[in-house]
Amino acid sequence: MTQTSQKSGLVWLWLSLLLFAVDYVTKAVVDAKMDLYQSIDILPIFNLTYMHNYGAAFSFLSDAGGWQRYFLSTIAVVISVLLVHWLRKLPASNWKLCLAYSMVLAGAIGNLVDRLIHGYVIDFLHFYYQDWHYPAFNVADMAIVGGALLLIFDAFTSENKQEKTS
Repeated sequence: MTQTSQKSGLVWLWLSLLLFAVDYVTKAVVDAKMDLYQSIDILPIFNLTYMHNYGAAFSFLSDAGGWQRYFLSTIAVVISVLLVHWLRKLPASNWKLCLAYSMVLAGAIGNLVDRLIHGYVIDFLHFYYQDWHYPAFNVADMAIVGGALLLIFDAFTSENKQEKTS
């Protein structure tokens, strides 16, 4: 048995910390250097546009009156606790699941910290084409989506252990 397979998936928390730090720093720079709704052209299809998101993905629940802050924060805490628990149970050698859980954890905590500090999530990455605009997002959102896609990939590529034993 290798040393990596003996360690739990908690060794992957370094990635969560790194992604959280990148998310936190990029949001802090945007908050300090840009005015709300200010947009900086980067590419013909991409701007940095400073926005506040009071809801969840795609501003879902953003106009719900304030209760969504506590609801979404509670969900983020529960998911984060579950992900840390699952990482502890996983062997560190299960890189796909450890990577996915670490990415989702970083994103959940990144957006949770925004909600707790500001009452909203800072979004600033804005893709568009002519009159079509994708909702602005941030590094935490990218980590969550990337982790979720990796979980789906793992579901379709991992061998079924029950089939192996039959």
